[in-house]
Amino acid sequence: MTTISTTPRRARANASRAWTILALACACQFMVILDSSIVNVALPSVDRDLGFSDTGLAWVVNGYLLTFAGFMLLGGRAADLFGPRRMLAGGLAVFSAASLVGGLANTAEILVAARVAQGMGAAMMAPATLVVINTHFTEESARARAFGAWSAAGGVGGMAGAVAGGAITTGLSWRWVFLINVPIGAVLIVMALAYLAATRTGERQSLDVVGAVTGTAGLAALIYGVMRSADHGWTSAQALVPVAGGLLLLGVFTAVEARGARNPILPLRLFRIRGVAVGSGMLLLFGGVAIAMWYFTSLFLQDVLHYSALKAGLGQTPAAVTFMLVARQAAALLPRAGVRALVLAGCACFVVGFGWLAQASAGSGYVTSVLGPTLIIAVGIGLTFPTFMAAATADAPEGEVGIVGGVAATANQVGGSIGLAVLATVASATADGDSPAALASGYDRVFLMAAGLAVAIALVSLLLPRRQNG
Repeated sequence: MTTISTTPRRARANASRAWTILALACACQFMVILDSSIVNVALPSVDRDLGFSDTGLAWVVNGYLLTFAGFMLLGGRAADLFGPRRMLAGGLAVFSAASLVGGLANTAEILVAARVAQGMGAAMMAPATLVVINTHFTEESARARAFGAWSAAGGVGGMAGAVAGGAITTGLSWRWVFLINVPIGAVLIVMALAYLAATRTGERQSLDVVGAVTGTAGLAALIYGVMRSADHGWTSAQALVPVAGGLLLLGVFTAVEARGARNPILPLRLFRIRGVAVGSGMLLLFGGVAIAMWYFTSLFLQDVLHYSALKAGLGQTPAAVTFMLVARQAAALLPRAGVRALVLAGCACFVVGFGWLAQASAGSGYVTSVLGPTLIIAVGIGLTFPTFMAAATADAPEGEVGIVGGVAATANQVGGSIGLAVLATVASATADGDSPAALASGYDRVFLMAAGLAVAIALVSLLLPRRQNG
């Protein structure tokens, strides 16, 4: 009697299951980042239908970003305590239900509340996807490839927002910008329940309520104040009061985590791990670089070259595709080259690309002054972003991958929020008027500052071991 080994068949089945799980994590990350920008193009239509106030319309965007960034630490810790399956499925349910409410909203207040709830769902989902990757891809090269795919999904989600939002709003209605999430979310919930094991990555513990409240409220207040500074200035009460309150709450949070919490939501000892501390620091600085690339390049195309929002989104598509392709290649290079080498190569691309972009003017052409440098910058983002995430989470202790991922994602979000406020202030202060030439000079200063941030990232990366891998 001949016995046929089933080992190869089982190996193929396990590999297929792992890559299906990766597809689930990437799809969730794509949705989370897509909804940061997809509504931008739809805002005029939303305003016409629901009648927002002059300042209220911005909260269709800010309500999502604020809760997303503010609740990320809590979402990361909850993923460790309750398991990624529960948090991912629960986050998808909250996100999808909020999308349904937003799509059916008949008042401005309901739509903003729905966006706040979407942000909470996103904060549950994003750290859980990192836990999923770390727990299902334990071999070094496979984990690097998974991080590359996850990073590419998020980057493409961010870039697809303008194109998708414009197409959906023009072809259907702004309401479908939200409603389209409902069937997609339902499919992803079924996949999460079917493919993810109902396990916890950490021990059964009580949630640190005081830490959760002070940390979440502190981050939210800080980010809210930074957002307000873009409209009212850094010295205004509208900005200073929430920033001061946020810093005070974060001080209380730090004291509680260091001394008073039995099961801290953020164990401060994690920052003794060099990869966690340095990786998060690089992601904080990188937030400003990413904002300079995607947000201010879009403004340059629209305000200086007079592109429509949809055309500007299409104009950035080559960079998005380049980023996606390079991120996948960076995953293959990471185990051989190490974190520091890829970060330094990416930072060199940033300096060259932003230096070139800073020469653009009102008379510049798209191909020679925008396309060329953004492709170089996209190569840098593709080399660095998955590398930053891998560096920050590679040495996370078992059972604390979620909170480490939450710290890394929060650093990136906070860096982007602060970067947007600072760079917008610089662009406004250095632009002598509203003419295309004046606006171009302000954006050029922003691009030079982004090159400076790249140099700072390179210097921080020197704190990593020379051959640290992801």
